[in-house]
Amino acid sequence: MTTHVLGDTSVLLGRSMRHITRSLDTIITVTVMPIAFLLLFRYVFGGAIQTGTDNYVNYLMPGILLIAIASGISYTGFRLFNDMRSGIFERFHSMPIARSAALWGHVLTSLVSNGISVAVILLAGLVIGFRSSAGVLAWLAVVGILALFTLALTWIAVIAGLSASTVDGASAFSYPIVFLPFVSSAFVPTGTMPGPVRAFAEHQPVTAIVDTIRALLNRQPAGDDIWAALAWCAGITLVAYLAATLVYRRKIG
Repeated sequence: MTTHVLGDTSVLLGRSMRHITRSLDTIITVTVMPIAFLLLFRYVFGGAIQTGTDNYVNYLMPGILLIAIASGISYTGFRLFNDMRSGIFERFHSMPIARSAALWGHVLTSLVSNGISVAVILLAGLVIGFRSSAGVLAWLAVVGILALFTLALTWIAVIAGLSASTVDGASAFSYPIVFLPFVSSAFVPTGTMPGPVRAFAEHQPVTAIVDTIRALLNRQPAGDDIWAALAWCAGITLVAYLAATLVYRRKIG
């Protein structure tokens, strides 16, 4: 049974990835905006922002990566909405294919495509001065946290893609998520913010994730931030997964 599910999921993953390779503008679009933000904050705002670090690009990079992922998951909702509208799910269910494979194909596609976008942005960061003294284990931890963050947001995208009544609605949910890094420690220390804004910034998931990634990349102790980051990612993933599977069963029931 497990082999059957894995085989079906890999086939549908290949299908979704072929759609992306035939339309590379999705990856280009996802990477262009974060790179534009990276350049904007580095060369326009960077001189006026005091973060207590010598290399502002290093300070910026974690938040830029999260913005890229938040932008990229909107395409998961878009692709899922199109599949639902085209009736492809009904055709899949008339075939001997595991029902969960259709959803997991989209989820794994999101992980792969966002991983490519993150790699491109890291290369762009290296060009303009990003440097990291992190070792192999720290980099693996960063990759793991980014993957968990992607997985959490992807299941939210699945809910939107299944529930939306229009194509715009299937991707519009990502706008407030993209905005969250701007009200966090991604670009400036939270201590510089007014009281209510600071309270929100310090207790929302992006700040814990950004601070953890920044510490790992700079070979500094992550402290309690890493546990908060993992708890946020795991909690969001669990709740979104349960909600997405419930919506999916209702849609195909």
